[in-house]
Amino acid sequence: MKRELPLIIELTEYQLAIFDREAIPELVGEKIYQNYAKEIDIEFPNPKTKYKWQLKSRGVVGNIPITPEFHIVIKPKVPIANLFGMLEYAYELKINFPKGQIECESLEQVYERLANILAHKILERCRKGLYRDYLPKRENLSYIRGRIDVREAVQKPWEVKLKCHYNEQTGDIEDNQIMAWTLFIIGRSGLCRESVSSTVRKAFHALQGFVTLKSFKPQACIDRNYHRLNQDYQILHALCRFFLENTGPSHEKGDREMLPFLINMASLYEQFVAEWLKANTPKGFFVQQQRRVIHDENYSDRIDLLLCDIETAQVQYVLDTKYKAPDRVASSDRHQIIAYATAVNCKNAILIYPQDLKQPLDKKFGDIQVRSLKFSLDDDLNEAGKTFLTFLR
Repeated sequence: MKRELPLIIELTEYQLAIFDREAIPELVGEKIYQNYAKEIDIEFPNPKTKYKWQLKSRGVVGNIPITPEFHIVIKPKVPIANLFGMLEYAYELKINFPKGQIECESLEQVYERLANILAHKILERCRKGLYRDYLPKRENLSYIRGRIDVREAVQKPWEVKLKCHYNEQTGDIEDNQIMAWTLFIIGRSGLCRESVSSTVRKAFHALQGFVTLKSFKPQACIDRNYHRLNQDYQILHALCRFFLENTGPSHEKGDREMLPFLINMASLYEQFVAEWLKANTPKGFFVQQQRRVIHDENYSDRIDLLLCDIETAQVQYVLDTKYKAPDRVASSDRHQIIAYATAVNCKNAILIYPQDLKQPLDKKFGDIQVRSLKFSLDDDLNEAGKTFLTFLR
């Protein structure tokens, strides 16, 4: 029996969308309100809304399966090609696509393309042989292997088997378990066409015979140890991190429930700008991320980005990304970055926006110069970055 396609309503991030009362079932509206209030502002039909539904994405893009029959698709304002470019930088994918090979028309196609790449790369690694490592094991054996637990042997001389401590080489290690869990999550997303889903299943089954299925947080993919024998795992884990960070847990119980795929655009913008600056750092500077500063005994904070002098290590610029397009800099944002600059004894504070402000800021507060600058996402990202650096200096 052919499966019916779900009813899809489309939103665009930060844009208000209005729907007739009959377009969204009451039960679906309740599920949106109960489970996705942080991601979507929703107004139920009432006299104020002229008995229509009002929905607005709060800075996330992606796909939310509210029920098997009803999905919400949230489109980005950023061109898809540029969003993919942001992902490449933010997750350090370094895939080097031939020109024209990553043309995608939707965010779902980006997801599918990256899932296909990950599955094929895992299959390629399986054909070469999975990376294996030695793990400590403790087992009661009828023969001696490794080191004997002498104390227990003396205390229990009647025991026929000896407790041995030894190292065993195995492929059932975190490096491979992370990949298996990610493929499992992709398989549950329901976002891939059958041609890609079959490749994902094939890669998962290739791992399944050697690897224990365990759940992992995206943080497990960061700061791992790579060397000559597992260097190619770096790109695999970078892709895994993308899927684990953006494929959220289902609000419903049961293995058959599809998973939401949501990208927080403010977080992505912050990661993208940081990684672009690290890859294109002006001569004589180096970039620091997420430096913790203590304002007083009860309050500490983390600064998005710092641009520091390479010789003196002194902070020359405090940078803070703001993924929004207001007419002017909010006073709260201004006070925040001045506090950051004061904490690290810096004279230049920069607020970075994806668009020009109607009333840009370039003003001195005490001895701190505060400016608003644009790192655009509308055109070529590298050219936008170069333009940003030109105005920064």
